[in-house]
Amino acid sequence: MVRRMSGATIVWLRQDLRLADQPALAAAAERGGPVVPLYLHAPEEEGDWPPGSASRFWLHHSLTALDSDLRRLGSRLVVRRGASLPNLLDVARRTGANAMHLCTRTEPLARIRDGLVRRELEAAGIEVVPFNGHLLYEPEIVKTRGGDPFKVFTPFWNACRALGDPLPPRPAPSRLEAPPAWPVSETIAGLGLLPQPDWAEGMRFAWRPGERGAQQRLAEFLRDGVNDYATGRDRPAAAGTSRLSPHLHFGEISPRQVFDAARDRNGSAAWLREIGWREFAHHVLHHFPHTPEKPLRPEFDRFPWRRDPDRLAAWQRGRTGYPIVDAGMRELWKTGWMHNRVRMIVASFLVKDLLVTWQEGAAWFWDTLVDADLANNTLNWQWTAGCGADAAPYFRIFNPILQGRRFDPEGEYVARFVPELLRLPASHRHTPWLAPARALEEAELVLDEDYPRPIVDHETARKRALLAFQTIKARSRPGSRREV
Repeated sequence: MVRRMSGATIVWLRQDLRLADQPALAAAAERGGPVVPLYLHAPEEEGDWPPGSASRFWLHHSLTALDSDLRRLGSRLVVRRGASLPNLLDVARRTGANAMHLCTRTEPLARIRDGLVRRELEAAGIEVVPFNGHLLYEPEIVKTRGGDPFKVFTPFWNACRALGDPLPPRPAPSRLEAPPAWPVSETIAGLGLLPQPDWAEGMRFAWRPGERGAQQRLAEFLRDGVNDYATGRDRPAAAGTSRLSPHLHFGEISPRQVFDAARDRNGSAAWLREIGWREFAHHVLHHFPHTPEKPLRPEFDRFPWRRDPDRLAAWQRGRTGYPIVDAGMRELWKTGWMHNRVRMIVASFLVKDLLVTWQEGAAWFWDTLVDADLANNTLNWQWTAGCGADAAPYFRIFNPILQGRRFDPEGEYVARFVPELLRLPASHRHTPWLAPARALEEAELVLDEDYPRPIVDHETARKRALLAFQTIKARSRPGSRREV
């Protein structure tokens, strides 16, 4: 029997913009009484990491889809702008709410804010109930044998799996009771999330934000991609990955739904391991909240990074002269997303070929990715730079030519996003500066006019990077006078 309570329940929605397997919403419906779904737009409370341009585009469409879905249940989305606490108190007063449900977050500033909000609401007589709706396993419960947080992925994931499978996902409520009168709400359009002028045509074509779009994406991947995921995920020209990352970030689908749908499928182990990496990223961010700004390994505070605005800009624009790098950066600009293999290649090029600090790359990805997630973004950039959890060894420096030839052997991906090279034979697409004059002439390609020569020589840059990383290795060696 469901215990009915007097008073309404506010469900504070953040990165959990769905109806199914939404524990805060489900508990509010079961509690009885009116349910007030509330989204607060307060980017100023996100400190140094307000949503980037691509994330704002996605958020607009995700909120619109959620409001439409709520209205089918006899409810609606209340949208407010401004500081969280006064808005929550005002909505509670106007609706007679005596409870507020929310799903927890791992971002450091969000955790601080949530603690403050909880204390103030409870002091005002409003019960605050947190739920885990964003992860399979809450960061506090996954520990080493010594009770410490993990810094290496494999033992972390083994510890997670030893906890057993997560509970099965729950269906969406069939109905939500509305309050007698809805509080004042902003329009979603009034939040000003869409770009002006409109540069998002490529993203609109590539994506369907919202819970239904997430379920459609999952179904297509389970039908067409999961069986070959272990090999297909590294081919950027093919649809070998799920592309669920933005849906997971915004909570349009839960990791429990993904886990439950995939665990008994052939080939799903490799894909579910990637869900494990997402868990690991949030685990590290929760326990090491300084990492979005500072390296996990403190000796990297003294790494000899270079300030090079011109080469950084060439990387951002996809004008480095290395086709696989440029294709990735242009895919990002056009669609708000980049294939994971290519993300590793372009990140390695920035921090190791150019010796530009990983924070510059993380900031660019944060602004341009539709799946920009503080935990994932931080972990992955620190992994590439060698300064974070389970970091890549310092001598692992991706060769953009060999990576292109191995994972895009026909140059299909390059030709798709670097059309200047489309008419160049596939054998020359990854090294156009080495193509014979006749091939360039037939392709109507003029180097340095239509497409640049490489902005650095990879072998020279590799040697320079190895010397720089060896200084860090020497400083961190036990007994070294320069030990940090």
